[in-house]
Amino acid sequence: MAFSSDSGAGRPMAEINVTPLVDVMLVLLIIFMITAPLMTHKVKVELPEANLLHREEDKGPHVTPITIAVEESGALYWNDEPVTKGVIESRFSVEAQKTPQPQVNVRGDKTAKYKLVQEVVQIAQSQGMRKVGFVAIKDRSGQQ
Repeated sequence: MAFSSDSGAGRPMAEINVTPLVDVMLVLLIIFMITAPLMTHKVKVELPEANLLHREEDKGPHVTPITIAVEESGALYWNDEPVTKGVIESRFSVEAQKTPQPQVNVRGDKTAKYKLVQEVVQIAQSQGMRKVGFVAIKDRSGQQ
């Protein structure tokens, strides 16, 4: 709605009415004042502190992990020494009795059948080995 002044004799005013602009800005200001504290609300959690001076090496003797390599042909290697499934089974039963128990790292050839790797893992678990993991090499070609 335009207002006219007495000197204009019926012509509309050429000035901008800023009242609606001020109203909108005040409403936005109130909305931001209310919502800003809600966005910065954080949950207080007391995290445990790490003792960096105490290392795992100080806990006890260091146990070297056991590496089992599985080739495509079915050949097995215990820390780069050729072995059979029977030898692996007997060595796992001996290693399972040790305290602390060593970790078993299984390295399967890229073209090896999964069944061969699975048999090694099952032998390790059946003999009481608790820490069985897999070793892989990061792809350097950039393909995913």
